[in-house]
Amino acid sequence: MSSEVPILPVHSGPGTDGPQDSLRVKYQWLAVYFFFNLALTIYNKAVLGNFPFPYILTGIHTLCGTIGCLYFYMKGAFTLTSLSDRENVTLFMFSLLYTINIAISNVSLNLVTVPFHQIVRAMTPFFTVIIYVIGYRKVYSTMTYVSLIPVVAGVGFATAGDYYFTPMGFILTLLGAFLAALKTVATNRVQTGRLRLSPLELLFRMSPLAFAQCLIYAYFTGEAASLRDYWHSSMTSNMMFKLLLNGAIAFGLNVVSFTANKKTGALTMTVAANVKQILTIVLAIMFFHLAVTPMNAIGIILTLTGGAWYAKVELENKQRNTSTAASHQQKDKDTVPLKA
Repeated sequence: MSSEVPILPVHSGPGTDGPQDSLRVKYQWLAVYFFFNLALTIYNKAVLGNFPFPYILTGIHTLCGTIGCLYFYMKGAFTLTSLSDRENVTLFMFSLLYTINIAISNVSLNLVTVPFHQIVRAMTPFFTVIIYVIGYRKVYSTMTYVSLIPVVAGVGFATAGDYYFTPMGFILTLLGAFLAALKTVATNRVQTGRLRLSPLELLFRMSPLAFAQCLIYAYFTGEAASLRDYWHSSMTSNMMFKLLLNGAIAFGLNVVSFTANKKTGALTMTVAANVKQILTIVLAIMFFHLAVTPMNAIGIILTLTGGAWYAKVELENKQRNTSTAASHQQKDKDTVPLKA
């Protein structure tokens, strides 16, 4: 019998729980997530400089996601779960959440400065906690709350600049941060809750819906009309290759992001997103010689330290919970039932 382990996560069917992943496995997935996220962030910046169509670029990402998932589906990497009409509606709403989150983020960027946008988006971990505490009655330790403070505050220091915003820009940016948290929580719930979809199946079901929605956004924002002019005047085979490679990286990021979310949890992913922002700044300093003020340096150190602190707190909490569960199991074994 072959002992070969599949590279991509395979769906084991609804209602089944595999063995708990080790912390080493979880951190490995987070490391791969950082790599793909940083690669796509830098590549997106380079591509959008010559291809100024963010909704169409997002549409290319979702199209590549559809094609990539179809390939792995035909190879037998995952199977499709039989879903009810209600569950299909849930996935449709989930895809709307993804595209609306992108739309809100893009619109708010035109109404606020980039530093203000980044500091508000950095509050996503706090919104994630609020969603879990209110919506799911989840309880966090005091140290978890405290460890989130430098993670959020550090981004503010690291991106300190001109904090200008309009009233509508403030509302939309705040809404965008809340939607980002809601999206991360929903991603985790769809994969670990009642549906229990594998990362590839979730991406396979969501990508065509998100692709259609991106095309609609592109049409109403005028991107589709502008693309026709761009296609005749500026499109080259080299740019087409860059867009295809960009879409392939985005597909890899989505698979890794969904898997890391499923294995580590929504709050950890929002903390990782803040740390990723700081790592992007560090890379910009290294490769593009970005000027850094003492306040920016303090912010970088704060966020990286906060991220490490949060990881330490989570590790201690998991060890404590595991120890408590093992203690209860031992007590149950030691308990001798009374005979009638």
